[in-house]
Amino acid sequence: MRIGRRREATQPKLQECESCGLLQMVPALEPGMTARCVRCPTTLRRTNTHTLDYSIALTIAALILLSIMSMTTLMGVDKAGIRHSANLFSGPVELVRQGMTPLAIVVVFVTVAAPFGKLIGTLYVLFGLQSRRPPRHMRRVFVIAEKLRPWSMIEVFVFGVFVAYVKLGDLVHLELDAGVYALLALMIVLIWADASLDRERIWERLDPGDLGARGMPPPGSPEEDLIGCEVCGLVSNRDAADPYCPRCGSALHARRPNSIARTWALLIAAIILYIPANYYPVLTVMQLGAGQPSTILGGVQELVKSQMYPLAALVFFASIAVPMLKMIGLAGMVIMVQLKRTPWLRDQTRLYHGVRFIGRWSMIDIFMESLLGALVKFGNVVTIQPGVGALAFCAVVILTMFAAETFDPRLMWDAGARRADIQPAPA
Repeated sequence: MRIGRRREATQPKLQECESCGLLQMVPALEPGMTARCVRCPTTLRRTNTHTLDYSIALTIAALILLSIMSMTTLMGVDKAGIRHSANLFSGPVELVRQGMTPLAIVVVFVTVAAPFGKLIGTLYVLFGLQSRRPPRHMRRVFVIAEKLRPWSMIEVFVFGVFVAYVKLGDLVHLELDAGVYALLALMIVLIWADASLDRERIWERLDPGDLGARGMPPPGSPEEDLIGCEVCGLVSNRDAADPYCPRCGSALHARRPNSIARTWALLIAAIILYIPANYYPVLTVMQLGAGQPSTILGGVQELVKSQMYPLAALVFFASIAVPMLKMIGLAGMVIMVQLKRTPWLRDQTRLYHGVRFIGRWSMIDIFMESLLGALVKFGNVVTIQPGVGALAFCAVVILTMFAAETFDPRLMWDAGARRADIQPAPA
């Protein structure tokens, strides 16, 4: 049967919850249904009514829009008879010229390399699923495409462009070009494509069905003999001689190795860098020979003085509140695990998923500064230059994202089980 045809109900399967570690049987689901963990609020499986051809069409559309955005200008500015325009690469080029090559590499990766890699890898796998027996290497391709997903920040870049557009309104005459409209369309199509893609069904199609006894745990197997893959979700029998998932080839671990120590190391590094990120200027605006460097908080104060209250709230939330909440939230969860005090486990699990989701939105300030530096270069009339604080702030965002991925929320439930204070599952 071709997956591009009418969708049918899924098969019941054993699955481990990625948040609390509970092994449970996910029942057969009709298209459009959702299965949630019986112990925590995590979604185990969500099916949709879309076919494979539907996902292929959306992925192709996203690739076309991304190509158009990469080849056209985003916006142009005019001041004192001088005109400048900026495309997707103008900001990184200006950052290199200012001696901030690491920051330029990050911007290119999250706005160009990661989105292209994710879309091309996903499209390759979707086309490969048309065959009766997809090649084995497609599993690794899909793993890479899924790992690139959190680092594809097109929707964050849209807000960075919006903030830059508003801030430039009082300094120069500004015009939006075709690239901005392609960017807006791309954001909508990407969200649409991600929502319509049934990743578990893709893994089932990539599974040839001949994984053997290890890939198909017999009924009644003791829980200590079973282990779930964190990448593709397959539950298989433990095998000390072959500690790799029989379906996707990823390393199998009952819990993420050295999760607490690695999370602490990343958090401490982020906290240390957060000090220069707020102390040193992230932006310098020089107008008619006068001006002064501006820190993150100083930029928010300037927006408030200009009565741009919604924009000031957005920048404050993304650049100040989110990094602090991430570091405080992650540190609190790690400390609770170490102290073996884990109250409100379901609420802490929601907090963890919230921390993972909002972390990337702090890149709004970085994208905005990159665009402003590329567009506003009018000599003594008006010039904007990124500051060294932007480099430290970008490092804080990346380190906190890695810390959220390194922390294993199942450790909170393990600590709760040892203290016998796990809350009862909701009805």
